[in-house]
Amino acid sequence: MRHQYATPWIWIFLLPLALDYKATNASTGHFAQFIFVIPAMAAGLALLLIAPRFHERSPLRSVVTASMLLCVFGSVVAQLIQDNDSGNYLRVLLPFILFLLGYLVACRPWSEHRIAQFEKALFLGNVISLVFTFVYGIATGGGLEEVRFRIISVTLLGLQGVLLHEFVVAKRYSLYTVAVFAGTVIVELLSVTRSLLVGTVLLFLIAMALSAPSVRQIWRAVGRGVVVASVLAGVAGIAALAVPNVAEHWTQRIFFSEATVSGKDPTTITRLAEMRDQYDQVSASPETLLFGAGYGHYYRYSPVYLPDLAGQFSKQDFYAINEWAAGHNFWVYQLFAGGLVFGIAMPLATLGALAVCFFAYRYWRKVVPNAPMLPVFGRAIMLFAALPATSIGGNPLGPRFSGLVFGIGLGLMIATYTRLQLALPARANRVRSARRMRPAAMPDLPGRIQPGMGRPDLAGTLGMSHTAQLPGSNRPDIAR
Repeated sequence: MRHQYATPWIWIFLLPLALDYKATNASTGHFAQFIFVIPAMAAGLALLLIAPRFHERSPLRSVVTASMLLCVFGSVVAQLIQDNDSGNYLRVLLPFILFLLGYLVACRPWSEHRIAQFEKALFLGNVISLVFTFVYGIATGGGLEEVRFRIISVTLLGLQGVLLHEFVVAKRYSLYTVAVFAGTVIVELLSVTRSLLVGTVLLFLIAMALSAPSVRQIWRAVGRGVVVASVLAGVAGIAALAVPNVAEHWTQRIFFSEATVSGKDPTTITRLAEMRDQYDQVSASPETLLFGAGYGHYYRYSPVYLPDLAGQFSKQDFYAINEWAAGHNFWVYQLFAGGLVFGIAMPLATLGALAVCFFAYRYWRKVVPNAPMLPVFGRAIMLFAALPATSIGGNPLGPRFSGLVFGIGLGLMIATYTRLQLALPARANRVRSARRMRPAAMPDLPGRIQPGMGRPDLAGTLGMSHTAQLPGSNRPDIAR
């Protein structure tokens, strides 16, 4: 059913939080939460009310939905038991609520037109977040060592994932998308953050795996990968020449452990110390092990790692650390906050869903490469794959905007998988289907899925290209 206000609600749902930032003081942070979060949540609830519903059951969709509801609403149990500070609890829980809301809104059988609007708003929102965060970080002043933590968009890897799908999987390049991708690489280099580059490499490998469903196609994927690697190398060289300090900072970061007393990297040690304290707290009693310590619960660095930080932390500073925000390790923090009952179901279910969708995409791309909505499915996979990639260096659901974006990415991925699962041949019929259908042939499609659904390329979604002609079709692509 069409709704005249759905379009502005989609944009209100996604754009305000793209301007979110890490506040310099508590009062500013509270104000930002109100002006950015309230419109987004109101628009999300409106979209949830008018969204179409699935009439068919899907085990994967049911498991993911149940795990997310258990994570968010089950947190109340740990809060009642632990009695954590209410403000801290709500501030830490807020990104998870946005994650759930984004998932519930996107995990619906939206029409082709609405899906294109979601994708356009997602992409532009991520670009706005990239530019705004960089400008805001630079404007706060200070040297590279001081501002490098404030110039990184919380959805940078999500934006890179979508662009890598276009470059590696879809084999499409445009001046605009290449320029945006180069901008993300420049931010990575200026931030001197090793985990971001590792995340980019991981997404690049996932994109290559998606684009090569058979062994003989691997070399073609490698060829496209060389093009992307050339762009990365060129941007890195330009950045090194333009800002000579960048190369020096990267050298220091890579070989910093050799200059320490213990010979170990202090960043890695602090992350391990944080995880060890969280694990020790949650395993201290059967109650906390089952239900967790709760969101917003305080944690420290484990004293076991104090000798490894000799010369980097004084004993007084080490024991003065007392944090309550979402921890740097997403997987351990979920166990710490929700325990075995409420904490581990959501990350395991979402990671399992990503694996299921990844292999389903590879199979369908091989058997029916021209299937409708397959491009949307691939872009959603790459967007949500940025969540585990981001977790290498921090908690992807700590910031508010990333929680919303990854929730929508998960919802689009699960919804598209559910619809394609009903329309395309099952894995059990792989041999028979491969023999019966030519690659360009199309199976009978039920319900709302028809040939032409789903923008085939990102440029078309953004309105940057003319209407495309479907292979073997006498009518233009109705995606316009």
